[in-house]
Amino acid sequence: MAASGAKAGGGKGTDSPVAGPELFSKVSVGRMSEVIVEKIRELMREGQLKPGDRLPPERELCERFGVSRVTMREALRMLESAGLVDIRVGARGGAFVTAPTSNRVGEGLADLLTLSVISASNVTEVRMILEVGIVPLVCERATEDDLARLEKICERAEEALRAGDYTMDMSLEFHTAVAQATHNPALEMLVESFRGPILMSLEEAREVAPEMGGRGTEEHEQFIEAVRRRDADAAARVMRQHLTRTARRVQH
Repeated sequence: MAASGAKAGGGKGTDSPVAGPELFSKVSVGRMSEVIVEKIRELMREGQLKPGDRLPPERELCERFGVSRVTMREALRMLESAGLVDIRVGARGGAFVTAPTSNRVGEGLADLLTLSVISASNVTEVRMILEVGIVPLVCERATEDDLARLEKICERAEEALRAGDYTMDMSLEFHTAVAQATHNPALEMLVESFRGPILMSLEEAREVAPEMGGRGTEEHEQFIEAVRRRDADAAARVMRQHLTRTARRVQH
């Protein structure tokens, strides 16, 4: 078993726990690098490799897996691209296990949207299900700090509208903060991973309706008022109306 690791990125060099060599054994089927990557993923899922753990040196990994250095390096590059390991150079370097972030997931979704694999309309349908669905949790769990943060976002949006420099990032910031008000890390991560696609769909909607922002900000404020009253039905109506208008614009 690997020694317990620090949090992702925790520890530097030789201070980080090194995963036990007995975790790694020879592979002999399929494309070797892909088999190695899947083995590392499996060890992470089982908790035998934890964020902060350092993998054994490259030479030892080659011996354990029974592969060449070229194959091992390809596997490590694949793991790094997937956000599963952090490769550090130097005397205190090596391959360190990390925790994948929602940003990486969001980048992949944004690529799919760019390549037209998914559409802005698809994204808005998901938002309708997700963002209306979380309203009861927001009304139940939102704190005064959460409400104050949402109000400040609206204030900055109003200032930007008056100055003529409103951007769709402000709308995205509001919706992300709403998800955070659920105080459910899984929901926060899910919405966070959708940041790229949501922003791209909002930009597409704005091409149809350049005036976007003013009415949306008013609805954001109405939503805050409903949440402050703990009126989940009213808050859900506002959110549904708000997202429905965006959906019509991207369908157009």
